[in-house]
Amino acid sequence: MKSKTVMFMVMGAVSLSLALAPRGNAQMGMSAPELRGVFKPEVGSGAAYEVVNSDGKKSQFDITIVEKDPSGGYWTEYTIADPRSKGTVYMKMLISQQADDAVVEHMIIQVPGHPPMDMSAMMQGMGHQTRSQKIDVRTGAENVGTESVTTPAGTFSCQHWRTKDGNDVWISDKVKPWGLVKTSGKDSSMTLVRVITDAKTHVTGTPVSMEDMMKGMGKQ
Repeated sequence: MKSKTVMFMVMGAVSLSLALAPRGNAQMGMSAPELRGVFKPEVGSGAAYEVVNSDGKKSQFDITIVEKDPSGGYWTEYTIADPRSKGTVYMKMLISQQADDAVVEHMIIQVPGHPPMDMSAMMQGMGHQTRSQKIDVRTGAENVGTESVTTPAGTFSCQHWRTKDGNDVWISDKVKPWGLVKTSGKDSSMTLVRVITDAKTHVTGTPVSMEDMMKGMGKQ
């Protein structure tokens, strides 16, 4: 793979990491909405979602809990198709609970055909507010009631909550790690398509720093 193509993929992965960081925005073709639910991690569990943006563009991603860290946090992994390389990008984040916040402590990204890239320094440089979100969306939200929601993954009895910014969230304790069955907002909607069990990490090899990978590509 040519260095320019790899560089574009890496920058797309960087953009994606910002999108999936709690307060980021998606760019460059790979996207997922902010996951605002009730964070209840359980190793091996996860969920697959379809996202529909306001322009009708669809994408899918998986989110799983693959490991509990000795620090007490949980390694959360995203699996996202990359439309440019026709491959898959894996993102592994160490999320810890600090008071009422879920905070991204470390991040590793692996693009097709390359070793994993450690982006923890970049994430930690963003500051607490950028890489954190409330662990429970119900705080300050309106309880709309209990509703039955049917998705490709089945039918779930959900709590329907409406946030102050007008997003609707349907939550079930049968779905991990964020309890999300469906969300609806002005920019996108998200629907559960599959419940995942016995999840394992897809990230392989020894992580290298983002700086070292960029240097290596510059020599190609």
